Amino acid sequence: MYYLVAVLADRIQAEAAYLALEKEAIKSTILGRGYKTADEFGLIDPQEQAKKQVRLMAIWLVPFGFFAGFTFSYITGLDTFAWAGEIGNHIVGGLLGAASGAMGSVFVGGGVGLISGGGDALPYRNRLDAGKYLVVVQGSEILTKQATRILRQFEPENMQGYADTTS
Repeated sequence: MYYLVAVLADRIQAEAAYLALEKEAIKSTILGRGYKTADEFGLIDPQEQAKKQVRLMAIWLVPFGFFAGFTFSYITGLDTFAWAGEIGNHIVGGLLGAASGAMGSVFVGGGVGLISGGGDALPYRNRLDAGKYLVVVQGSEILTKQATRILRQFEPENMQGYADTTS
């Protein structure tokens, strides 16, 4: 499956492009105010995905970090925190290990993407929020090439093709 996404400045352009594609028997979808939303279409919000991944990683990294920190403190016999006593030192070591596991879940799980953003979904969502319209064509490679020729006459702000690699 191939996708073609064209960003158009206003509703009139988007409707004209949609009708031109329909005239050539090419099915397309308009995303924007008054049409489908990004969520309805299935445009994944990268921040939601990153949060979900961070939570999943934390489920096993935090307990593993606690166990690793506790074990390291026990094996080495370090007396880093004299005020805590022998058992307290091991527990503090475990807590520091758990904190390291939490940091690892943020970095490995996609927390960096929360800060910096990523992927193509976010710029498309930003354009929709700015009042632009997206015309999306799904189909074979030949169909998307034909749609590209048709959509170019509407001078889109941006036009990008994608190949679905999940199937």
